Amino acid sequence: MPMVETAQTLETGRDAFGRHAWQEAVEAFSAVDRDAALAPDDLERLGTAAWWAARPDDATEAYERAFAGFSAAGRPLEAARVAMELGYRAFRVGNVPVAMGWQARTERILADLPESPAHAGFAIYGVIMHLIQGDWAGAIEAADAAMAMGRRQNEPNALYQSMSFKGIALIQSGDWRAGLPLIDEAAAAIATGELDLRYASDIYCNTIAACRNVGDLTRAAQWCNEGERWMRANGAGGYPGICRVHRSEIKMLSGEWGEAEQLARQAAEELERFRLLDGVGYAQAAIGDVRLRMGDLEGASEAYDRAYEYGHDPQPGLALLQLARGETAEARKTIDRALGMAKGTGALQDRATRGRLLPALVEIALATRDFDAARDAVDELQTIAAEFDRPLFHAGALTGRGELLLGEEKPAEASPVLGESWRLWQTMNLPYESARARLHYAAALSAEGDTATARRDLVAARSVFERLGATLDVQAVDKLLGDDAAPAATRKEERVTRTFMFTDIVGSTDLVGTIGDEAWSEILRWHDRELRSAIAAHGGVEVDHTGDGFFAAFERPGGAVDAAVDIQRRLARHRREHGFAPFVRIGLHTSEATRAGRNYHGAGVHVAARVGAAAGKDEILVSKAVLDAAGAVRFALSEPRSAELKGVKDPVEVRSVEWR
Repeated sequence: MPMVETAQTLETGRDAFGRHAWQEAVEAFSAVDRDAALAPDDLERLGTAAWWAARPDDATEAYERAFAGFSAAGRPLEAARVAMELGYRAFRVGNVPVAMGWQARTERILADLPESPAHAGFAIYGVIMHLIQGDWAGAIEAADAAMAMGRRQNEPNALYQSMSFKGIALIQSGDWRAGLPLIDEAAAAIATGELDLRYASDIYCNTIAACRNVGDLTRAAQWCNEGERWMRANGAGGYPGICRVHRSEIKMLSGEWGEAEQLARQAAEELERFRLLDGVGYAQAAIGDVRLRMGDLEGASEAYDRAYEYGHDPQPGLALLQLARGETAEARKTIDRALGMAKGTGALQDRATRGRLLPALVEIALATRDFDAARDAVDELQTIAAEFDRPLFHAGALTGRGELLLGEEKPAEASPVLGESWRLWQTMNLPYESARARLHYAAALSAEGDTATARRDLVAARSVFERLGATLDVQAVDKLLGDDAAPAATRKEERVTRTFMFTDIVGSTDLVGTIGDEAWSEILRWHDRELRSAIAAHGGVEVDHTGDGFFAAFERPGGAVDAAVDIQRRLARHRREHGFAPFVRIGLHTSEATRAGRNYHGAGVHVAARVGAAAGKDEILVSKAVLDAAGAVRFALSEPRSAELKGVKDPVEVRSVEWR
């Protein structure tokens, strides 16, 4: 590469790095590095860009070379900074000996140097070690020292990460009222732009998890939204997966099941790629929880099995799945075992965990008429609710108490309790929990003889279940309603405008015949992972999966186009690197449609499907409506052509997106 071109490419890489265009930065820096080895500063930039571009091995190699370069150049503070990054990343993947080795090396480098921002950053390690050991008092003391050093050295990363960790230690020690404000303050500091991307992402992740763990879902959702906005603006994605799982759980609880599942699936893929295997099980459990609520018991079982494979016990979802299958004895053993594991030392984390597990025990115990076990569980729930004083635990305790009273055939006592519980769930924007509690409320009213009001509450609950896509719950309510099930006037359908995507593997029947069922199943699983990842990455929601194709909906037309291009490029890259990938056709159309639950129907959906069918092998075909709605797109387009679509009266103007 000529010298002038090398300099230009290097500036391109630095510019992309500054814009957080990580993949572009990696490509530019790597191109220069192949011609002439990068200087250590640019190697450090390459390592950071490779990490955020989901290339962890490349990141480690670049950081190791940067460390060697800084050491050789007599720049110990920079070498220590990179050593800390290498130690951190080793900790993240569970490679503790390597992490401790880099920690020791950092300590040795800094020992002979005057106090600096690097020393403040290194002080965070001491806090982490106390947290890992469960030494909350030691963590608080170490965090105070790290915060003081961060202030002296004007090092915001050390100051606010230590503040966040102190908040966690206070929460874990039982003083959550003092801990949450510290976590809030650390997270709020991110908006100033002072913090490095990795520190900021860790603080957001810690904040969301801590709020969720103490049952403050409103706070968790608010920080989730703030973190999602910030991460999107800074190219941080899901950092690198586990934050996406936290966001998935919050979205699931608020009823955004399609987005929740997409986030969890994308997180599972990212976590595997980064080899953060402890988090893969957590992501798979989140997928199972969504599938269980949707009534897809087989899908939930598959996801829970995968979670368990990675060492995560997916509770209480697994126990509730067994109950839904009628396996009450197995469900009881499962939930009892999970509660036994959560006893531990009686630490706050154990009590919060039990607060999330005990409602399932109440439901399972009542199914077998074990009123003593249900009563003990309700009493403990009420104790936990009083201790944490959070609506989540109060609502769980109220629902459990109401269910117990109903089971004991005391409907007059049960109805006011259940009426309060479903309304409390509703104020927290937890529609599924609210609708489930409302079913019990309707049962209590009916037992009291107020069948008219009970029916109205059943209809209201059914409307929520249908909107969410909770198929088994809809069926259960329909049985209770009998001939009056799903009256048309109560269906919550709405007209919305979306960009619809239909994909299809070209020649799938011939492929199966050529390569055989087993190989085809492997290809199909890979195809599904890649397409789901691309759809989720660009804001799409999977509506349906038809075996070898997807139906997805996007709020942003530009996001749909970006997702389609991403899909085709992933497939093309796999062909180049591995020799084969199926050819897929993609059609996009923007239209108004009727949304009912997770599904969409109407003439616009039909047109979108036909546009997809009209696309050729590895083609992206978009209607004029997409381009009109999207405005300018950043890809070249073919000349417009008029397409006669089967079942569509008038021709539709379409264009191909030049994605290569």
